[in-house]
Amino acid sequence: MKALLIIDMQIGSFKPYAARYNTMEVINNINQIADNFRKNGDKVIFIQHDGTKENCFLPNTEDWQLLPELNQETDDLFVSKTVNDSFYQTDLQEILEKHNISNLVITGCATDFCVDSTVKSALTKDYKVTVVGDAHTTASRPHVDALNLIKHYNWLWSETTPAKYKIDLISTADLISTE
Repeated sequence: MKALLIIDMQIGSFKPYAARYNTMEVINNINQIADNFRKNGDKVIFIQHDGTKENCFLPNTEDWQLLPELNQETDDLFVSKTVNDSFYQTDLQEILEKHNISNLVITGCATDFCVDSTVKSALTKDYKVTVVGDAHTTASRPHVDALNLIKHYNWLWSETTPAKYKIDLISTADLISTE
């Protein structure tokens, strides 16, 4: 079974929406993928950062909420995390085991922090990982712009030495056409 992980697509990360690269296209791509997963009976899991330790992204505040443009359904699952890695001290692993999920498709924000940490953690847990190259985003950083960060991480993931599985890097269109 497969699950779509949608990481940190929260209002607080997108103030303003232009703070992240290609926000509306990424949201549209995630919605298309999620709709496809639901249609096929696969799980959609939203992961939200709880920044209580940093006094930001406080649960049940506006910044903590998911972007309103993201399609959500009653069968979707939700995981709260407190660090970059979506597995660290969360119930994500238990949820995946409960639903016999061995394949993860990863999307979200921020490419160079939470998305990357989760991809690498999933690999060390022997999940088959697919990253959707046009369904994750980040902001520009002091020494590199967002587009080049995204390109760099897409390249890095495609070249990562496999644990049990090699990371698959795919576009939204190609992922949907193979479903």
